[in-house]
Amino acid sequence: MAVPLFDTSTPLAALRPRLLEVMQEVVEDGRYILGPNVSAFEQEFAAYCGAGHGIGVGNGTDALTIALRALGVGPGDEVVVPSFTFYASAEAIPPTGATPVFCDVDPDTFCVTPETVKAVMTPRTKAVIAVDLFGNVAPVREIEALGVPVVEDAAQAAGTTYVHGRPGGLGTIATFSFFPSKNLGGFGDGGMITTNDAEIADRVRMLRFHGSYDKVTYQHVGYNSRLDELQAAILRVLLPQLDGWADGRRAAGRHYAEAGLGELVTLPQPSPGADPAWHLYVVRHERADDLAGALEARGIGQKAYYRVPIHRQPAMAGLGAGADLPATEEVARTHLAIPMSAVLDADQAAEVVAAVRGFAAGA
Repeated sequence: MAVPLFDTSTPLAALRPRLLEVMQEVVEDGRYILGPNVSAFEQEFAAYCGAGHGIGVGNGTDALTIALRALGVGPGDEVVVPSFTFYASAEAIPPTGATPVFCDVDPDTFCVTPETVKAVMTPRTKAVIAVDLFGNVAPVREIEALGVPVVEDAAQAAGTTYVHGRPGGLGTIATFSFFPSKNLGGFGDGGMITTNDAEIADRVRMLRFHGSYDKVTYQHVGYNSRLDELQAAILRVLLPQLDGWADGRRAAGRHYAEAGLGELVTLPQPSPGADPAWHLYVVRHERADDLAGALEARGIGQKAYYRVPIHRQPAMAGLGAGADLPATEEVARTHLAIPMSAVLDADQAAEVVAAVRGFAAGA
């Protein structure tokens, strides 16, 4: 039985009539930029996260850059960011004029810790980007206790729960992506910034709209980055399904454990107090690339996402020169994402585990 890495279509099947209906409503209404669906979704998603304000933007990368600008990050500043994450987490920093400084991660949770952040902080550190990687949760409050604001990159963690609340409401400011493969994904690009700080929210609204309130007076050099009305209408249909989909992702993780996957590979570990809605289910194995080949031969979806960490990417190599990140190097070498979705069932999990077991026996 083939098992895909993702299954984004099955969860949407029953929702298609309503999705088509709301798309038609947007067309008939004729308001496509910052319309009523954007305003409503901003309020609904912020409430879901436990945040006072939600501001829709064009994508998750813009969300990070605008969030940093709203915190006052600029030329001469440094922003601490993990190297084991999607490239955009660091790519969003240079457009502010600031410099990325790469930190290590906890190899069990794949997230930054107060210790890994503190190890690279300097007097020029203006902010930290803490990534909720693969649906896990970074210790945002503990990192903010170091004395710098945290941008919580929660792009992969919609639907996750945590002892202190939901991602998006844990610290000074948070960012999300609604890329189609995300836990809450639209039908194109889209992003959101959430915060409980009214002044920061006000700056974000200006920055996303050319640095202006009214397109007459321009108070900042801003961005043209707004969540699309059509995407907002779609996301409003999907948001009420998110908790059920998150439960499905958690159940998929349990299926793997119950099928004995932990006897064969190192399983991802939830951060203390977290119940992750696994965006990706990333295991570790000493022969990860060989395992990937064996799974592919059996029709099992798999992917190594960050085999080359950001501090060794060509565009960042100068900034990352001399970085000592042993855990990052280890997880980059040994990680492998295996199938995960809101509808991955016990039989599919057993098929994946059987393929891994077959590889282990052959090895």
